Amino acid sequence: MRVAAIRRTVLTASAVSVALLVTGCGGDAESGGGKEARGDAGAKKPVAKALTAGELEKRVVAEGDVKDHEVKEPGKKDVFEPGSVSAERAECKPVAQVLSALPAGEPTARVQRLVVHEADTAKKDLPSTDEMADMKEGEAEEAMLDSLDITKTLTSLWSYDADGAEQALATLRKAGRKCAGGFAMTADGDKQQVTKISVEKLSAGEDAVAWTVGTKQDGTAADTKVVVFRQGTTLAGFSSFNIAAITRGEAFEQPTAVIEAQEAKLG
Repeated sequence: MRVAAIRRTVLTASAVSVALLVTGCGGDAESGGGKEARGDAGAKKPVAKALTAGELEKRVVAEGDVKDHEVKEPGKKDVFEPGSVSAERAECKPVAQVLSALPAGEPTARVQRLVVHEADTAKKDLPSTDEMADMKEGEAEEAMLDSLDITKTLTSLWSYDADGAEQALATLRKAGRKCAGGFAMTADGDKQQVTKISVEKLSAGEDAVAWTVGTKQDGTAADTKVVVFRQGTTLAGFSSFNIAAITRGEAFEQPTAVIEAQEAKLG
């Protein structure tokens, strides 16, 4: 997610500056292709081909695939441009990439969607100015934060030739372990600090990593959920944040419904 856009949203709600990055880590790597095919001795499986951009478009989550979620094309303010993210330590760059919803490795094709879920409290109308004036101390702020109980998940599909998806996921997992204690990075010119990378449990696809990534910018701490799973030659990446939870310093859950819907479409 674009950190600048997130910060502007939270400042409007509660005068708090928020910085977000995104990352992911999880279970053991799965062994992939390269084994001899059954049949003639010495015969090998054909080289796996990457899905095309058109094929990814058919497989990425769409409106109606996730109940009570809105699915749409991300705007320019929602995403980072390739090359706009860097890490102080080279070995941590894969983490910085997926943290910012950019691909691990070098995919041959990619697509993205922004998936938005509003909690019931966010669907209610804000109290009027007069009603807020009559509220007790802190109640008006809570009402405004309730209206921002919205989880946004940038969902990405990245396709690779041969064993590229396996290699990218293995590199990402290794980077998560090496950089678990934190590192400095820059996203679109904004310097930020990853303070921790905590492994979460997740079962999705043929192999997966899942993390909660702690970040800090301008003294404001935030957590981001990051998940990357592999299905064949394709990686599915998810970077998720909740504005109200960030501002309150509360935990929030992985976007399970989005992950399951995307896994089902990849088959």
